[in-house]
Amino acid sequence: MMLPYQRFFLDNGLEVIVHEDQTSKMAVFNLLYKVGSKNEVPGKTGLAHFFEHLMFGSSANVPVFDRELERVGGSCNAFTSPDITNYYMNLPAANLETAFWLESDRMLQLTLSEKTIETQRKVVLEEFKQRYLNQPYGDVWHHLRALAYHNHPYRWPTIGDSPADIEGYTREDVWDFYQRNYGPNNAILVVGGAVTAEQVKRLAEKWFGPIPTIGLKNPPIPSEETQKMRREKEVFYPVPTAALFKAYKMPGKTQEGFLQADLISDVLGFGKSSILEQKLVKSGKLFASVGAYVLGSMDPGLLVFSGKMESGVNAREAEEALDDALGEFMSKEISENELEKSKNQSEAMKTYESIQLINRVMNLAFYANQGHPDLYWKEFETKSKITAEEIKASADQLIRENQASVLYYQPIES
Repeated sequence: MMLPYQRFFLDNGLEVIVHEDQTSKMAVFNLLYKVGSKNEVPGKTGLAHFFEHLMFGSSANVPVFDRELERVGGSCNAFTSPDITNYYMNLPAANLETAFWLESDRMLQLTLSEKTIETQRKVVLEEFKQRYLNQPYGDVWHHLRALAYHNHPYRWPTIGDSPADIEGYTREDVWDFYQRNYGPNNAILVVGGAVTAEQVKRLAEKWFGPIPTIGLKNPPIPSEETQKMRREKEVFYPVPTAALFKAYKMPGKTQEGFLQADLISDVLGFGKSSILEQKLVKSGKLFASVGAYVLGSMDPGLLVFSGKMESGVNAREAEEALDDALGEFMSKEISENELEKSKNQSEAMKTYESIQLINRVMNLAFYANQGHPDLYWKEFETKSKITAEEIKASADQLIRENQASVLYYQPIES
C-alpha cells in the first residue's frame, strides 16, 4: 500500500516528485504553489483565486493554454484553498513534454494582459454572485470564518471577502502577486503515470531549470489569539429551512493533536452509522441532516459540527440537541469498537482514493507541502495507533463552550 516515488530538487529550488505507474498509458502532471488566500491582505482578498483564473490566459509562447493541451489529448483544472493553489493536467504519457512546456511558460512569463485581467474579473465576480450571494446558504463561510477568526487571514473565504475587493485589483496588484509567489522555489511538481524518473528529471531540467528563483516577500501571517469566550451570530435569509454551524478551534495539519481532532469528527459524524446521525437524525425530530468534519488547514483550523433542520425547527433549539449529544459522547468512554470502525473507514477511504492515479499524485504533492511525501503513510500509522483515552482527552480540550463559534442560519418567516 506504499506510494512508490522518487524525489529530487533543481538548483532553483523546485521540488520534483515522480510516481511511476506503467499500468496506465496516461500521465498526471500536478504543480502545487505554496500560496493561498492566507497570503493575502485585507482589501485585496480573493487574489490567489483570481490569479488561478489568470493562469489560464496566455503566456509568452502560448496564446491559449487549454487549446494547446487539448490538441495533444489532455485536459486540465485547478483549485485554490486557504493554503495552496494547485494546477493539474491529465494527458497521454507520450505527450508529457507538452505539459512541461505549457506549465514552465506560464511560471516564467505569463502575459497578464489588460484584456485577460478584465475578462477574468467579470468571470470571478459572476462566480461570487452565483455561488456565494445568490445561492441558499452560499455565504455560510463568509459568516463563520469572520466569526471564528479575528486576526488570521482564514477569516475570509478563498473567493474573497467581498466583490468590492475583486473590483479593486489593479494590474500592479496582480503583477506583484505573481512575482512574489509564482517561482520554482515556491512550488512542488509531481508527475505520475507511464513515465520514468530519468525522463522527468531530464524534462524538469530542460524546462524548469533555467527559471530563476524568486525572492519570497509575502507579509507575515498574523496568528490568531486564543479564543476565551463563546461567539455567536444569527443571520436571516430566504432559505427553505434553518441551518446550524458550530465550530471549535483545533490544531493545524502539521501540529500535535490534529489527528485526534480528525478522529473525533469521524467517530461523531462520518457516515450513516455515526453517533450524531443515529442520535439526531434517526432518533431525533429536529435535524434533517448532520455532519462533523475538520477543515484540514495548515495553520490552526476548525472542527465543525453542522446540520440542516427539519422544516419549522429553530437553529437554537437544534443546538441544544447537538450539545446534549456532544455532552453524552464526552461523558462516556469511547468504545474500542467505535474507534476501530472509524479507523477502518479512513483506511478504506485511503485505499479507495489511491486507486486513481490523480489522487496518488495529488496526495504526494499535499504531503510534500506539509514537509515530506512520506507523511502520507506516517500520518496513517500514527492515526491507527491513537487510543480511546487520547481521543477523550482531545475532546475535553477542544469541545469547550468558550472556544465555540456558532452560526444560526435562519429562514425569513414569510
